[in-house]
Amino acid sequence: MSNRVTRQLFLRAISITLAGAALSVPLSAKAADYPTRPVRIVVGFTPGGSGDAVARLIAQSFSTIMGQSFIVENRAGANGNLATDMVRRAEPDGYTLFYTSIGHATNPSLYKDARYDPVKDFTPIGQVLSAPNVLVVPANSPFKTVQDLINFAKENPGKLNFASSGVGASVHLSGEMFKYYAKIDMMHIPYKGSGNLMPDLISGNVSLAFPNLPTAVPLVKRGQLRALGITMNKRSAAAPDIPTIAESGLPAYDMSTWYGLIAPANLPADIQKKLNEALLKTLNNPEIRSKLIAQGMDPKPSSPEEFAKFVGDETQRWATLLKSMNISAN
Repeated sequence: MSNRVTRQLFLRAISITLAGAALSVPLSAKAADYPTRPVRIVVGFTPGGSGDAVARLIAQSFSTIMGQSFIVENRAGANGNLATDMVRRAEPDGYTLFYTSIGHATNPSLYKDARYDPVKDFTPIGQVLSAPNVLVVPANSPFKTVQDLINFAKENPGKLNFASSGVGASVHLSGEMFKYYAKIDMMHIPYKGSGNLMPDLISGNVSLAFPNLPTAVPLVKRGQLRALGITMNKRSAAAPDIPTIAESGLPAYDMSTWYGLIAPANLPADIQKKLNEALLKTLNNPEIRSKLIAQGMDPKPSSPEEFAKFVGDETQRWATLLKSMNISAN
């Protein structure tokens, strides 16, 4: 090889190295200064529900902690699949975050077109909370207990229906799990969000539903709904008078929803760290913690690694459960 060719190869190698170094400097600088402009937190639910309300609480706290605006953007549809896909394709620069829920782990087993990996295609920030749902009926319903409802359903197959906020949502899965363990038949009626189903539930146009506890409790206290059972296997401190479904005749029944914060895959580690620290400060803030707990929510501060493992475990658990219950959205 001639000296001229050798020199050209050497110069090319040097230029590639310098180019790489030049690119790494702005990235580090951006990470160090982050955030320098407003950040959007995408929410896959309609406005007004408990999930949306907590996302806004987080956005407000992050704005205070990080000195920059964090803005909630609602992208409802297909049980969060539309929002999930949008975030998956976004730039991993920390300016698009996703406040996600249990649907993140269940959708790949429910929807054939949900072709994402809940862990590999996203960067975990941390879990936010877990919370029970509650079995409720209209205030004028003849059912006073879970067993009343089960007995009627067994004697009248298919005559009961239950409303949900959409296929695959925790409100839907709570009902399907109830059908599975009680060995009864009920018709599922999906709505676009919990807020939309409530008028029909209160009026008695639908037989029952399993909304989030924070959504249901105010309506129960006002006498518009009657609560029959909590979906988790222990009573909620926010509503200790409501028995669990497990203690009401279905001992294997245990269902809770959860929420967490994620970003597109390949988010820089130092931005991930900043966001996790802000989330930990938020969830350990006494005022915010007490507000969540009073509504029946259990704050779950975690590391990104812990949340990634949790999401992976939930994905496998629900894949098995959904197969056993023979549930699919397609």
